[in-house]
Amino acid sequence: MDEQTRIEMEAAAWRKLVVHFRKRTDVQNIDLMNLAGFCRNCMSKWIRGAALERGQALDYEQAQEMVYGMPYARFKAEYQTEATPEQLQRYQAITPDQKTE
Repeated sequence: MDEQTRIEMEAAAWRKLVVHFRKRTDVQNIDLMNLAGFCRNCMSKWIRGAALERGQALDYEQAQEMVYGMPYARFKAEYQTEATPEQLQRYQAITPDQKTE
């Protein structure tokens, strides 16, 4: 497989993942972090990092909008629920050096 085809396939898979998470607004970021070790905000940081590595100006809020399909504040108001004590405890157990949102 040539490099360009590989890049295109990876980009297509990324886009499908983003679309999937946009549809699954019922899946909370804390659940993603607890189960997979990453969430939509991580994806936003990754896309921003990729942009900056390529000399492209992209701030975190713009990157979040690319992932969420809307401003993060709107997503948070419409879909994000308060994390339960159990969710937060599990998160702290697997990522003790990180803060919750």
